[in-house]
Amino acid sequence: MERVVITGMGIVSPIGNNVDTFWQQLSSGQSGIRSIDAFDTQRYKSTIAGVVQDFDADALFGRKEARRMDRFTQFAIAAADQAIQDAGLDMNQVNRERVGVYVGSGIGGIQSLLDQHQTLLQRGPERVSPTLVPSMIANSAAAMISIRIGSWGPTLAPVTACSIGNTAIGEAMRMIRAGDADVIIAGGTESATNEVSLASFGNATAVSTRNDAPEAASRPFDQDRDGFVMSEGAGIVVLESLSHALSRQAPIYAEVIGYGASSDAYHMVATHPEGRGALLAMKTALANARITPEQVDVISAHATSTVIGDISETLAIRQLFGEHAYKLPVTANKSITGHMLGAAGGAEAIALVQTLRHGLIPPTINLEHPDPACDLDYVPHTARKANMQIGLSNSFGFGGHNAVIVLKRYEE
Repeated sequence: MERVVITGMGIVSPIGNNVDTFWQQLSSGQSGIRSIDAFDTQRYKSTIAGVVQDFDADALFGRKEARRMDRFTQFAIAAADQAIQDAGLDMNQVNRERVGVYVGSGIGGIQSLLDQHQTLLQRGPERVSPTLVPSMIANSAAAMISIRIGSWGPTLAPVTACSIGNTAIGEAMRMIRAGDADVIIAGGTESATNEVSLASFGNATAVSTRNDAPEAASRPFDQDRDGFVMSEGAGIVVLESLSHALSRQAPIYAEVIGYGASSDAYHMVATHPEGRGALLAMKTALANARITPEQVDVISAHATSTVIGDISETLAIRQLFGEHAYKLPVTANKSITGHMLGAAGGAEAIALVQTLRHGLIPPTINLEHPDPACDLDYVPHTARKANMQIGLSNSFGFGGHNAVIVLKRYEE
């Protein structure tokens, strides 16, 4: 069985469009949440989001090419380009038949659909773009990355809502472990902060309405939390068999040692109140990694800042880890980035890699009044130095999808 390692990383996010900036902002607890200025939010219940800044698609791809892609695909390609360059992956020096792409999106090109629907209503069917369908479908990002780099191996676009990044990384790990691929570019991407999505989430009372204090709005595990904050971006990693990485002297940042997936089989939008699915996914991931709960040094929680979600995840952690749960630091990246939806798992995988590499746990900010039902060590306010070998990252999504990955600091 092949060992699987991470050899490259790339990110587009509200707190930075490269790994170094993202990590600096995350570890220093600098929020990326701000008031939305892309459209008039006067009638909306929530008027805040984590919005990617200083992203120039025309400069990256050329105006003609950029116009053919929805923003979620632009983010994915930009992050994938970074990751591939970081990994030093030369497609002319590898077997293209054994290079794959596993990149998904929860909502896909919703903005392209909305724009072209307006074109249909205002200008008629003759003016609807022939590129609408290929630009809006959820597999567009994975397909475009594959086309761009010329990879002929398996290409997959998992759609498991907000657990997409971990699903992609975990399933890619399985493929490489089995010897069916040498390299897979994996992660998630999302760009859905628009009028329709914001209105829908607002009417569902799912998002924070702390509009007068955007940076304080995302507050996982805090008693005063009132919902998640929409965000966007892409998080992409290059996964590679250890033997292949060593053969080309690639940089190795971490090892992917475990993956677990489950379903709550409970509700379309609410997590199981007892954390049943989360518990099973974490338990499966540890078994897949062949480690005990006591060997885990840190947890990157899903922790979206919803009342039920944060409590159920805490319950699941307590059930699985027992007394060790109270010795285990748990961090919530979404307190800083907001909820990047389908991009969250990929971004948080990168954050966990950096956590293990640098021996520094990013803080959970805005945890001013801890919920009594959430009684673990959430690393409040400031980053914490620690000697860590193994970290676990949780991602859960609408429909009850749960995906958990286990990363280990690389050792020869």
